[in-house]
Amino acid sequence: MQLAPSLPRPATSPLEASPRGADVNQLFERWQKHGDHGARDELVSRFLPLARKLARRYAGAREPFDDLMQVASLGLVKAVDRFDAGRGTAFSSFAVPTILGELKRYFRDLGWSVHVPRGAQELALKVEEARQQLTARTGRAPTVNELAEYLELSIEDVLEGLETGAAHHAVSLDTPREDSEEESGTLADAFGREDERFELVDVSVSIAAAAQSLSVRERHVLALRFVEDRTQTEIAEQIGVSQMQVSRILRRAVARLQDLTQLTQEL
Repeated sequence: MQLAPSLPRPATSPLEASPRGADVNQLFERWQKHGDHGARDELVSRFLPLARKLARRYAGAREPFDDLMQVASLGLVKAVDRFDAGRGTAFSSFAVPTILGELKRYFRDLGWSVHVPRGAQELALKVEEARQQLTARTGRAPTVNELAEYLELSIEDVLEGLETGAAHHAVSLDTPREDSEEESGTLADAFGREDERFELVDVSVSIAAAAQSLSVRERHVLALRFVEDRTQTEIAEQIGVSQMQVSRILRRAVARLQDLTQLTQEL
């Protein structure tokens, strides 16, 4: 029995062809002209490494890379949807500024713990990006002078950028800390602690009240000695008396202050 010759298989419709074998221009044509979501997904998949590379520019210890990758991916999707393939430009040339714009918008609108002017935010991000690039290149943190030379900015601008960057993230009250006595705890432990200087307030008020009973000369000598930290010889030269007289004035004034202060506190 003779078999009938097999019929030729119909040509595959452009909408049915697998997008993985198509080039970028074909994929954009299928997405923009025919609404092929498979082609759109393939475009996003092909350029995800570009989004990942741009996200890593801003990755740091304070900003999780996964969050940045999500923002960069969103920027990539927007670039795919907005790209005009008819202009003849490469998609990557359009995608890079679109993704970077999305990342910068994220830092500007959502990443800051306090309100910072936009110009200061841009400067802080520029300095941070340069810091990461120089650290990767040299294996150490760059100095302020190196950052200024690399960015062609003044040292003052670099310092402003670094200080602004410090406002990017709030510090949790649960952050571990260690005090000068090497006792561990959290940042919250440093709040609400009684200030031991409060007990000096009453004493200071008493001294101020008692000082009004001293002569103008005695108050002047006390101020020179204990406020301006002058020596007795320097005080003597300034007020035109001997060093011995200055010593007597100080002893007498201090003794009167002690007596008057004690009396004021008892009252």
